[in-house]
Amino acid sequence: MAPDERPGHRREAKTQAFPPRDQSRPAIVLVDDDSEWLERLKRRLETRYGTDYQILAYNAPWSALQALESMGGDGQEIALVMAAQWMAEMNGVEFLSRIHALFRETKRALLVEMGDSSVAEPILRAMALGRIEGYLVKVIRERDEAFHRLITDLLEEWSRGHEPLETVKIVGERWAPASHQLRDLLDRNAVGYGFYDQHSVQGRNLLEAHGQEEGPFPVVILYDGRVLNAPSMTQIADQFTARPHLGGEPLDVVIVGGGPAGLSAAVYAASEGLRVLIVEREAFGGQAGTSSLIRNYLGFPRGISGNELAERAYQQAWLFGAEFILMREVVELRTKADGLKRLLLSDNSELLARSVVIATGVRYRRLGVTSLEAFLGAGVFYGAGRSEARAMDGQQVYLVGAGNSAGQSALFLARFAEKVTILVRGGGLSKSMSEYLVREIADTPNIRVLTHTEAAGGAGKGHLEALSLRNSRTDHEETVPASALFVLIGAVPHTDWLTETLARNDRGYLLTGPWAATVRTPPLPWPLPRRPLRYETSVPGVFAIGDVRAGSIKRVAAAAGEGAIAVQLMHNYLSEQAIRRGSL
Repeated sequence: MAPDERPGHRREAKTQAFPPRDQSRPAIVLVDDDSEWLERLKRRLETRYGTDYQILAYNAPWSALQALESMGGDGQEIALVMAAQWMAEMNGVEFLSRIHALFRETKRALLVEMGDSSVAEPILRAMALGRIEGYLVKVIRERDEAFHRLITDLLEEWSRGHEPLETVKIVGERWAPASHQLRDLLDRNAVGYGFYDQHSVQGRNLLEAHGQEEGPFPVVILYDGRVLNAPSMTQIADQFTARPHLGGEPLDVVIVGGGPAGLSAAVYAASEGLRVLIVEREAFGGQAGTSSLIRNYLGFPRGISGNELAERAYQQAWLFGAEFILMREVVELRTKADGLKRLLLSDNSELLARSVVIATGVRYRRLGVTSLEAFLGAGVFYGAGRSEARAMDGQQVYLVGAGNSAGQSALFLARFAEKVTILVRGGGLSKSMSEYLVREIADTPNIRVLTHTEAAGGAGKGHLEALSLRNSRTDHEETVPASALFVLIGAVPHTDWLTETLARNDRGYLLTGPWAATVRTPPLPWPLPRRPLRYETSVPGVFAIGDVRAGSIKRVAAAAGEGAIAVQLMHNYLSEQAIRRGSL
């Protein structure tokens, strides 16, 4: 790559003495060989961020890299690096690409000049390959809030991942399945926590301070000092979600499932004055909530993590008045003679609603290898494994899957693990994974892809320590050391509880619209003179949206759109019912 691809733009390479460093504060690093501009930007950032961050400026890329290498060796925290694209020694994209090897969690942004069309292609390529997290147009006025908004967004992302607020402290055995379940629940519901191994110095100090040396484990220390011993997931959820008061009139709608489709329906229904309740069996966001970065969602050019998208949608629905029940499942759905829907929950409580939206999504398909299932939560994880990623620092990690979720997970794990190996049953990734992910994986040095390979078994004492890999063409097996196996091999719809209630296709997905009235399993015929509405199931007033619906587009944006449309259809149904009641 040429140091500078912009015609007519050359500056002399410069050398610079390293500025003094203060390791008590994380650093924001600026690199630009335009010294006048660099000094002006440094002063402005010091005014805004100097209390919490040290601002370091370098006018030569190679000097900056040398200084950053020294900082890495000294344990200096680097929150954000910003570099100009057109510099004499090295262009900004190349410079920022080198930062990831030194500081895997550091955010990177390209500095570009207003109206410079020559940066468009480098920006698009760098964003697609994951070499930068954003770009900023150089400040041209004293108060440029758009410029600072992106900086604060990047700093907030770095801070969230680097210094999570410990609302909860967990002390337990790292590889115990119960510890993994707790970490996963809190992580997916955006609850800040700290995990401390019960044998570590910090863990023993926490246990002693709360009189819990003997457990039982895991020990959970809440924000107000209360202690829970080996709590169930339901007990934990109840600490952060107030159980709604459900007496009186039936709810207008119960939404079963809190993924993008269910949350979208909750936002639109609650904003239009309907009384809404969401029942979520695990964590908000569904499968999308486990994605480390959703890059093709409208309105987020830099991408957004599934976790953050779910958290924002939850907050939006809550502000409009939606109510929530977490860590409970709906196990039965019946329609009463008066048309009301009766829902039985896993804790034996009941809900009554005028309409129901099924947005239960899908659950991960299992490998079905007995020796691997024995390590579930103790080195074998279904899903993207965001809560376990930090524990993979310096480890050998394997991942099974060839879809976009697998690609996103591999890239996220590669930020921490020494090496990530993707196991693919077929001949490659290009048939099932988006091109930009395939390119980014190929460009990530600590990710390798093994084709025609499957995980055939696992071994270890207490947690996974080794994997047996089988070549599907030769049947040759080899055993390799492995700290973790992440499995993302597709999913099946969560509709088992609806077998006797709603019409499904042969794969278990719910039928909606005209197709719902053509199936006689379950045997109840469609009871109304009109045909089912677009997302209405074989039972009037029960709608299905998102991944659980047959024929749905498996995209986050599509699921959110279906949630909005379903609310309009729900209004049609409720108006129809009101007219019927008025005519009796």
